[in-house]
Amino acid sequence: MKIKILLLSLFVTSMCQGILAQEKLQYNLKKGDVFLVKQVARQAIVQEIEGASHEILNDISGVMEFKVVEKNSDSYAIDITFEDLIMTMTSSIQGVLMDIHAKEVDSNNIQSRIFNSLLNVPIHIVLANNGDILEVQGGDSLVVKMTEASGLQDAFSLNMMKASLKKEFGSEALSNSYKQMTYIYPDKDITVGDTWENTYKGKLTAQNVWKLDSVTSKNAIISGIATILMEIKEPATTMLLDGKQDTSITTDLNSGFIVKMKVEGVSKGYSTIAQLGDQKIPTTISSTVTYELIQ
Repeated sequence: MKIKILLLSLFVTSMCQGILAQEKLQYNLKKGDVFLVKQVARQAIVQEIEGASHEILNDISGVMEFKVVEKNSDSYAIDITFEDLIMTMTSSIQGVLMDIHAKEVDSNNIQSRIFNSLLNVPIHIVLANNGDILEVQGGDSLVVKMTEASGLQDAFSLNMMKASLKKEFGSEALSNSYKQMTYIYPDKDITVGDTWENTYKGKLTAQNVWKLDSVTSKNAIISGIATILMEIKEPATTMLLDGKQDTSITTDLNSGFIVKMKVEGVSKGYSTIAQLGDQKIPTTISSTVTYELIQ
């Protein structure tokens, strides 16, 4: 009898521990919440052309503000603004191709005027509890504002610039970009060790497998591995690459917002350059992106 009681006690204890260990990972935001996120990214593009390597380094850093303006039953309305943006592009052959600090506008530099114009302009998103982005408004208006800041007058140049900027800052492009930072949660309760999957698309398509590694009193630790496909089609160049991506995330259990996030990826394939016709150039892209909550 004592053995039966002991076994029953252990069984009940085990069941209770299992129930207590379940987690509902999601965003739990309040109207008026404000989050400042610092982003730092480095991308290295290496192209092998006729036995020689050409490397382009893109370094980007910036600060984004996320402000919750409305809370719904299963989503949040959030305004996102760029507080600062610094971009440099360096070629191993041509030297510095771009060096922009958006806050320090140079009225004689078209790139400086364009990127200064995107600061402090709110982009409105609707964020689901699991981090999926259901809607983005304001991206296309932002593109118009950036185009006007260029100072270009002829219609052809304006239309070309608008089409190019829309691929990076249009509503659809921004939605796909933000998802890489927000779309990280499952739709069901999970325990440590469980995995779940999701996919986001765009110029970078990623099929993600996430895992809840551990939980503390304040944070959830999540890791992710992804198969990625990068497809870029521009008038002057195209790229088609595939590879892998690893992500490590620390989130705040109370709000669900990220505290730290690091994304590392390597993709290989080929690119073409208009001046070289249909020649396929072996291309490798390595990137590291970090996000850190600074307020």
